[in-house]
Amino acid sequence: MLSIHGRPSRYCDGISRRGFLHIGGLTVGATSFTLADLMRAEAASGKGNSHKAIINIFLAGGPPHQDMWEIKSEAPSEIRGEFKPIKTNVPGIEICEVFPRLAGMMDKAAVIRSVVGCSGGHDAHMCLTGWHPNELKNIGGRPAIGSAISKLRGPVDASVPPNIGLAKPTRHKPWSDSGSSGFLGSAYAPFKPDGEGMKNMTLNGITLERLSDRRQLLSQIDSMRRDIDITGAMEGMDAFGQRALDVLTSSKLVDALDLSKEDPETRERYGDGKPYKYQYDGAPTCNDQLLMARRLIEAGARVVSLSYGRWDSHGANFDLVRDHGGKLDQCLSALIEDLDQRGMLDDVTIAVWGEFGRTPKINSKAGRDHWTKVSCAYLAGGGMRTGQAIGATNRLGEEPAERPVHMQEVVATLYHNLGIETATTTLVDPTGRPQYLVDHDPIAELI
Repeated sequence: MLSIHGRPSRYCDGISRRGFLHIGGLTVGATSFTLADLMRAEAASGKGNSHKAIINIFLAGGPPHQDMWEIKSEAPSEIRGEFKPIKTNVPGIEICEVFPRLAGMMDKAAVIRSVVGCSGGHDAHMCLTGWHPNELKNIGGRPAIGSAISKLRGPVDASVPPNIGLAKPTRHKPWSDSGSSGFLGSAYAPFKPDGEGMKNMTLNGITLERLSDRRQLLSQIDSMRRDIDITGAMEGMDAFGQRALDVLTSSKLVDALDLSKEDPETRERYGDGKPYKYQYDGAPTCNDQLLMARRLIEAGARVVSLSYGRWDSHGANFDLVRDHGGKLDQCLSALIEDLDQRGMLDDVTIAVWGEFGRTPKINSKAGRDHWTKVSCAYLAGGGMRTGQAIGATNRLGEEPAERPVHMQEVVATLYHNLGIETATTTLVDPTGRPQYLVDHDPIAELI
């Protein structure tokens, strides 16, 4: 593990800056790839010129569609729940009362009230790929959006990985999934600054002040380079090792993750999401990860994925939505406003959604159970035709009554906003066969 000593400062999920600079603690998925491996893989794919980006916010556990973007105020009491709809700044569109800030910027977003195609799995897989988890499982599975973009476009900046996963580890592990690289191989897995694993480098006596002296750094990793040369695991170690050093010696990635460098007023606007309630085996409501996502995209990331809260509301559904929804209203509205003020909103697409919806009927514990027939999504930015509510469920919120939107249509829209033509773009799988990214078109109403 590469330990670099310096003054610590802490991030939302408990990672300190010093901890981040334990470079051995940076993980690429669950593998033991070195930074040089990562740079080599990115170089092989070539660089893209544009910097369109995605922030994919997974509401782990299944958010209640009828308590968020389409309140069923006319349904019977055992269906409609406790929330009232409020008007937005777009005439005719109403959303849940726990989202007053988002209601004031509905013109910059679109809500989808009729998402279908959920696999039923209690995980992020379909929100990250659009595909059922069993698709192409025998050759590694379908790659997530971030992995596909890493392959197709490569990095914007050599010192910033294009695909970054911020999801804090959860006891129910699928809820902190930042996306599998599937058949593309682990070199394209998300770069995760989670402080665990990847003990691939050990440098002794190198402080932050001495890190700029690359000759000392190179002498410390010389034995590692020779080992790699002997095994033949990597060709051209010198060139790609130098790019790895660019990550280590550049402050760009580290600075992006260091929220102490952000304007205090901006940090206060996002909030920190504390106290964390209803977390159990899921993710915390880590508001400042949305701010960190914006900073990473400014630094050069193309796709940033994170998991926000635990929405598996089998009990106390309305208390949970008040807590999680109010905090999401704060940080999501701050993100949209922040991107807009910085002139980035048309280039950055924000997706907020979960793996399925919740039952129309409220159970005996004031909760809602799993419901795969229909779900919801919130999209903002990306140059889309916003200020819309797309689709609707029937009176009881059981199933789509108009314009079903498949989960793959949402994913196809994200690819489209990144400048990828899903009708013609393919990735070659290990058998040599070209595979389309999705088999649905983008949402026509938005593009």
